[in-house]
Amino acid sequence: MNDITGKKTTLRSAEAEGFVYCTGETIQRVKENNLPKGDLFGVAKAAALLGAKKTAELIPHCHPVPIDSFSIQFEIIENKNAIRILAGAKSIGKTGIEMETLTGVSVAALVIYDLLKPIDKTLEISSIKLLDKKGGKTDTQIAKFAKGSNAKILICSDSCFSGKKEDGSGKAIAELLLSEEVEVKEIKIVPDEPEDIRNTIVTWSKEKIDLIITTGGTGLGPRDNTTDTLKSLFDKEIPGISETMRAFGQERTPFAMLSRSIAGTIGKTLIVSVPGSTNGAKESVSAILPAIFHAKKMMRGEGH
Repeated sequence: MNDITGKKTTLRSAEAEGFVYCTGETIQRVKENNLPKGDLFGVAKAAALLGAKKTAELIPHCHPVPIDSFSIQFEIIENKNAIRILAGAKSIGKTGIEMETLTGVSVAALVIYDLLKPIDKTLEISSIKLLDKKGGKTDTQIAKFAKGSNAKILICSDSCFSGKKEDGSGKAIAELLLSEEVEVKEIKIVPDEPEDIRNTIVTWSKEKIDLIITTGGTGLGPRDNTTDTLKSLFDKEIPGISETMRAFGQERTPFAMLSRSIAGTIGKTLIVSVPGSTNGAKESVSAILPAIFHAKKMMRGEGH
């Protein structure tokens, strides 16, 4: 099974359909509810729900997911001698629910086949497919905000600036941004000195940079100056961003609660500070991408 520990919990949904083709005589008997094995759609509906719940037991690489909503509808299409099966499902989780939706449709189709086969030898199951899926990183409504944006990364670290330690956090963040088609225009290292941090941030915010991410200086140490320096520069603070990063991190380590990461705006530039450790930086940025770039639209007065 794929590792999904790095994924965010979001609302996910899927729709799928399938068809069972039969004879005109069978369609008529279905309409009249005159079948040897009784209620067709009631049994198929119950079986679809049971099948969806059992998906992780049937498909080897599927993760068990909570099914928070599942609906199934049947439509008789007389001019095609077909029964259309339409299923929809929702889940709040770390992975999609399309396989559960497709399994529900498939099981419903098999039950319809089973209940109709005593009276029809021409039955055919066909065209089972996914119609739509939403939620998660691949959701086009979320992903579109990052494309075409630019960013700069500022590493605030005495040890990295002096050459005693190699930076890992900046490289990890750059990789994440590039994967979202965000242009990383510069990565710079400064000592954890308020004046150096302030001068760089002020200069960059005048260059029409969409996003500035700083790493380091967010802890409780005597040289952790980044948070306090940034806070004095912000036009607006955005608590929800830092809350999201800490909540995401807290699911992975109890030490995330000690982070003083902060986020805010200077003009039309968004600034986000993250921890200096490579894992802490990577997890923090993963928690807010790509949805964070929706802020760009809001800051431009283009609404939600």
